[in-house]
Amino acid sequence: MLWPVVDLAQQIEAQRGDLRATAHGIAEEQTDIVGADRFFRDPSLQPKEQVFGVAFQDDLNAPVRGGVNDHVRQTSLCEWVQMDLRLKDAKFPQHFLVNEWTEVVDAQQLSSWEAYRDAARLGRKTRLGEKQRQVLWSIFEAVAAGLRDRKLVTWAHIFGRLAEQASAGKSLGYDFVVVDEAQDLSMPEARFLAAMAGNKADGLFFAGDLGQRIFQQPFSWKSLGIDVRGRSNSLRINYRTSHQIRTQADRLLPGVVSDVDGTQENRRGTVSLFDGPAPVIRLFNDEAAEGAAVGAWIAERLREGCAPPEIGILVRSAAQVGRARAAVKAAGAKAVEFDEKVEGAAGAVSISQMHLAKGLEFRAVAVMACDDEVLPLQERVETVTDEADLVEVYETERHLLYVACTRARDSLWISGVTPGSEFLKDVLQ
Repeated sequence: MLWPVVDLAQQIEAQRGDLRATAHGIAEEQTDIVGADRFFRDPSLQPKEQVFGVAFQDDLNAPVRGGVNDHVRQTSLCEWVQMDLRLKDAKFPQHFLVNEWTEVVDAQQLSSWEAYRDAARLGRKTRLGEKQRQVLWSIFEAVAAGLRDRKLVTWAHIFGRLAEQASAGKSLGYDFVVVDEAQDLSMPEARFLAAMAGNKADGLFFAGDLGQRIFQQPFSWKSLGIDVRGRSNSLRINYRTSHQIRTQADRLLPGVVSDVDGTQENRRGTVSLFDGPAPVIRLFNDEAAEGAAVGAWIAERLREGCAPPEIGILVRSAAQVGRARAAVKAAGAKAVEFDEKVEGAAGAVSISQMHLAKGLEFRAVAVMACDDEVLPLQERVETVTDEADLVEVYETERHLLYVACTRARDSLWISGVTPGSEFLKDVLQ
């Protein structure tokens, strides 16, 4: 019997022995801590056909996950879609097409016109008649042919093939699976997990927080064979964040969060085990003034005894990283910028984009550059062509700010340039 933990935060890997000790006597060699990509990086677990590469469409500023041998990014897929648009003189915005491919066609692994015609477009508010779907399918069919010609497959395709093998009785090496950060599972990943261990009593264990969903569109788990209704519990004790920081951050989210299947997560009644200073929330007339103030705040935390790696400076995207570096420089400290590997450095203050800080913890956090048109990110808002997409953009942007604020244990600073992000009004209410 093997007991894997999929996609746990990096610090859990460092506590492998402690985690295994909680497995009620299961031998250490029977427990694996692996990332989801293990299943198609391990040759023994890959589909029989060679996987030449991966084509994928990552959300704006979402972490990039590399392919097996080669990969193409969203820009390449967009180019193929745009070419088919010109050839067919279709009147669909490119962003709509990419989302329709990602969230419907590829996610559900639809391979025929009939399948797409009858497919449920859950969460897609733009209604499509049969003639419109016919035009769209001709474009998606051409994109699929382009992938085949280039000997490329998508992540969804790989997970689909693995799910087929598991459903056919092929062992993928594990009897039980514990999944962390379950709120960010994609539809293909969830379908794969259901096929691998969903038919066993307690074969799957999920841990997650709907308030921290920032990478995936919501979908019905029940439709994939995973029904957690009546079998889930909400944890009410917060061990990581002070009462003051938690209550301020919680104002960004509704008191009750629901998923597509109607499972509700009541966020009321949560308590923190310790107190701390109230978060500081400030707006400035310009970036220079904000940088100087954040620099003074960092210097003060250092004088109080915070080690540089215990201080995190978080910004929305790469475009604001320069402002964070200027603030650290103003404090007379060294800085290290996190990448997808999320590695800090001794003696350096950590700078990170918000999505890369997920799962991390700092004694003190400054969430800066919370400007209008930065949160929510204007680039994402301007590309929206579907009402559901706009709602999703606002929700994930709000969740990003929530994630950033809750990386702080003791001290939290939030700032921006006037007029500031519209989300700050909720934090201040």
